[in-house]
Amino acid sequence: MPVIQLELNSELVPLLQQFNQPLQQTANEFVVLEMYRRGHISSGKAAELLAMSRWVFIEYTSRLGIPFLDMTADEWEAERQQIELIS
Repeated sequence: MPVIQLELNSELVPLLQQFNQPLQQTANEFVVLEMYRRGHISSGKAAELLAMSRWVFIEYTSRLGIPFLDMTADEWEAERQQIELIS
């Protein structure tokens, strides 16, 4: 696995240590969660990177307030109309 040295703000390190897990694990998790939240990686890829099942990842992000489905009201309405056409 490639290793990247990351310089963190001195005030950030004690905050990250509050998670009671190795700093590298915390940093990795935050990067993966943010990439997922921004839509850069799928839930499956994020789960794989965090070594958890996709379902566990979806439940975890839901508890963190990161939505699995992120649609506008118009997008939801379009989906509803498509379902009605099929039904």
